Amino acid sequence: MRTAGPARRRLSRALVRAPILVFRCGLGWVFGRRLVLLTHVGRTTGRPRHAVLEVVGRGPVSDSYVVASGYGSRAQWYRNVVAHPEVTYEVGRRRRHGWAYPLPSTESGRWLAEYAARRPRTAAALMRMLDRDVDGSPPDLEAYQRLGADHEHGVPLVLLAPTPPSEREPRPPRGGTPS
Repeated sequence: MRTAGPARRRLSRALVRAPILVFRCGLGWVFGRRLVLLTHVGRTTGRPRHAVLEVVGRGPVSDSYVVASGYGSRAQWYRNVVAHPEVTYEVGRRRRHGWAYPLPSTESGRWLAEYAARRPRTAAALMRMLDRDVDGSPPDLEAYQRLGADHEHGVPLVLLAPTPPSEREPRPPRGGTPS
């Protein structure tokens, strides 16, 4: 007797991968600046891989974005960009060649707390996906900061920037919420 398991998994995978098809058809602009299509190199195969990720905020240099690894450091795309940081990313109609920089723990925590303050429902959904009980209320912003700072069980963040590390401008001090 056959179960519905494999068909359900195929449907789920198709739904998760649908935004990649939208970007490939040249319609990434429908997502605005909320999602980014990341093209990276597989760490073992060397083949191009794609992931659509939520934009947590705008980075400190022009055309740079901060994205979250919703599945933590075990996410395949995250492991790939740590091994091979040269990437291509597309937001809206703009495509950039650049580099992926995993952010330090304390900075990840700050960005995640600021993101939760701006988008409490989306941040709470991300935490539910990670089996974390965080509801987005102001006292829980500290919990978001701890989760961002915990690379082992938390939500590591990655900066996508169009320049290699040696050419990046010194980062100005952060004095407010990222836009």
